[in-house]
Amino acid sequence: MPRVVLGVCGGIAAYKSAELLRLLKESGHSVTVIPTENALRFVGAATFEALSGEPVSSSVWDGVDSVQHIHIGANADIVVIAPATADFIARASHGIASDLLTNTLLSTKAAVVLAPAMHSQMWEHPATQHNVALLRERGYLVLNPDEGRLTGEDSGIGRLPSPQSILDFVENVLIGTTHSLQGRHIVITAGGTRENWDPVRFLGNRSSGTQGIALARTALAQGATVTLISGAVDVELPSGVTLVRAESAESMLQAVRLAMKEGPDALIMAAAVADFRPVAPLEAKIKKGAGIPSIELALNEDILATATRENPDTVIFGFAAETADSQEQLIAMGREKLAAKGCTALVLNNVHGGGIFGSKDTEIYIIDRLGGQASFTGSKNFAAHAVLAHLSHLLPPLQ
Repeated sequence: MPRVVLGVCGGIAAYKSAELLRLLKESGHSVTVIPTENALRFVGAATFEALSGEPVSSSVWDGVDSVQHIHIGANADIVVIAPATADFIARASHGIASDLLTNTLLSTKAAVVLAPAMHSQMWEHPATQHNVALLRERGYLVLNPDEGRLTGEDSGIGRLPSPQSILDFVENVLIGTTHSLQGRHIVITAGGTRENWDPVRFLGNRSSGTQGIALARTALAQGATVTLISGAVDVELPSGVTLVRAESAESMLQAVRLAMKEGPDALIMAAAVADFRPVAPLEAKIKKGAGIPSIELALNEDILATATRENPDTVIFGFAAETADSQEQLIAMGREKLAAKGCTALVLNNVHGGGIFGSKDTEIYIIDRLGGQASFTGSKNFAAHAVLAHLSHLLPPLQ
């Protein structure tokens, strides 16, 4: 059972930590909650004790006989601070040990995840940004806050990421090697594209975006900087990415071209891009009484092949959904497509019967142009680790 230390700081978002605690416990984790004194002004110790089943303390003077200020951090598998306030980030970045939580940070060798929450002006202040940079250089995993409604009437960046997204990030850290992509910039496309037919109808596909989002979360958890180019998705988008929206195949093509100008280490094309688009989208809704309409289609540009042609020195992974009767047939189809696309590797899905769409589970086969091959069956979350592990072996050394 993974041992999680959940640190809670004194901000209005502290109430969300109770939901995160509940999710961590339901996922099978042992959780020790360490609130700051100010956090207890927002959420009482009784709430944390009832949800965790463990005693709660914020002081180094409790449990002195068992040396709690060292013991808790030394025995943790991961330390999660949610919310992390500007004050806490400043103290943590300078190694100040003024309470039980900051003492725990200095005594742990486990992965540390911080989920900041504060007003936009505090988050954007140069002092906070400098402190965040220091923590990241030290190996801490600092999520970016979400945008949205803050306290009072203010809105902007500074909201605590949702408890579910923090849980997903934490579990990815626990599953994989935290820093295997440290210092890397990965561009990932996810979801399906939509090609407008009339103002209310479109041509699209059944992609939920689950696999692409899992890849983005996992890459973040492994220390990468992630640009996520997202089409239509049915799952919550991760915090901490640079998000680019791209509804159509054309807009996704342009978004990929723009992202590749930044010189990323790799591109993963997990999006399900529509092959066709209406030649002349209609400006008015098609009426049922007008009879059965005809539609003239044009072929969309192949984004994967274009990206490979324009960026021949970049590691590029494509995804290919095929309907095959056997594994042998799927691999053969994949090898043919790999040669045609010219990319570094392909991740193959057999979508015969449509079973993987929207599902949490998948079956993938990875083939690369060097002759390498791997397979995986299980959750899309674990599949993301398999894909990124294969990708990391193909990346050139960091300069």
